[in-house]
Amino acid sequence: MFTDSHCHLSFPELSEHLPQILQRMEEARVTRAICICTTLEEFEAVHALAAQYPQLWATVGVHPDNEDVIEPSADRLVELSAKNRVVGIGETGLDYYRLNGRSVADMQWQRDRFAAHIQAARKTDLPLVIHTRSASDDTLRILRDEGGFSSVSDNAGGVARGVFHCFTETEAVARAALELDFFVSFSGIITFKNAADLREVVRFVPLDRMLIETDSPYLAPVPHRGKTNSPAWVPHVAAMVAEIKGVTMEAVAEATSENVDCLFSRIVADA
Repeated sequence: MFTDSHCHLSFPELSEHLPQILQRMEEARVTRAICICTTLEEFEAVHALAAQYPQLWATVGVHPDNEDVIEPSADRLVELSAKNRVVGIGETGLDYYRLNGRSVADMQWQRDRFAAHIQAARKTDLPLVIHTRSASDDTLRILRDEGGFSSVSDNAGGVARGVFHCFTETEAVARAALELDFFVSFSGIITFKNAADLREVVRFVPLDRMLIETDSPYLAPVPHRGKTNSPAWVPHVAAMVAEIKGVTMEAVAEATSENVDCLFSRIVADA
């Protein structure tokens, strides 16, 4: 019924309790989850989860915050994405929230890494899983520059597509993402007391362009805030979306799961 479109079950906080997590997912009617890769070093563990459990799927990518890790080339991402049950490229994007004394100009390595992911996504026609924090202008600019939206050269491949995950930006950024034909995904943050502005973005984003997620082990929704998050709690995100939209939880579950099928089309092809 419910699909958690973004979680990190390979992280030790969750991997050490995987049987219990899968059982709680079943009890909560969370029938699928996409396990997101954040480093190439982590990829084999993420892929192993998807290979072993039919309700789990994987991506391949390197998170913008991760330094001193293997740097991904577009060709390497393409190679790994060909493995069975890999359905997306990322988590990728830009994060200028913690510059640690550096300037935005110093973060060219993040922008180059993001461009490599976009190139891989275009070559494979797989969706991007985008993280952006305090960097939305550059994120959108690079997507437009590298994503093939205005022109496609002979060897450039298709047009980039994907999802802005764990969305915390403004309605204007959401509008720009939708105009690029991207989906917008909301996490447990929308249940937080101080997230009134973000709930207005939820109201703005059409249900047929929306995903829901936990980003577990982080950002547990109310009433579990402060605890280790789990895909079993994605229905709390659905409940808040339903309240904002004035629809049933079942309608949110159905729409967001259909959106996952539309975006991560390999899930349907491999079913």
